[in-house]
Amino acid sequence: MRIVIQRVLEASVAISGEVHSAINQGFMVLVGVREGDSEDDARWLAMKTANLRVFDDENGVMNRNILDAGGEVLAVSQFTLNASTKKGNRPSYIHAAGHELAVPLYELYCKEVEQLMGKEVKRGVFGADMQVSLINDGPVTIIIDSKLRE
Repeated sequence: MRIVIQRVLEASVAISGEVHSAINQGFMVLVGVREGDSEDDARWLAMKTANLRVFDDENGVMNRNILDAGGEVLAVSQFTLNASTKKGNRPSYIHAAGHELAVPLYELYCKEVEQLMGKEVKRGVFGADMQVSLINDGPVTIIIDSKLRE
């Protein structure tokens, strides 16, 4: 699994012009599931998300995690994170997991983050045509891949 975490001042997901989910300060997380990913990948990424120290402490140093900062999380499924661009100019999504694997692992990731944070993770709608809006804070953008743990 691969996630892209953006530290945001606010973020929202709209579907057909209607806001579906929105957060204030926190993380906008794009979640990509690949063939071969497992529940262990989802749990490991959830732990990384909850403990990632990218919020400023009293000295202006990125030393606080989202729990310490009192932030929120908006997680959106994003199969295009698994695009292969090795050949040609049209991305291939052959490595992206199908619905039957991707949905349960995306949901598990969200539930694990909820348990670690003790608050609801806002979500997009899997497979929907979504419009994502955000104000990236910093900008801080972190990419974490569960297959690159060393």
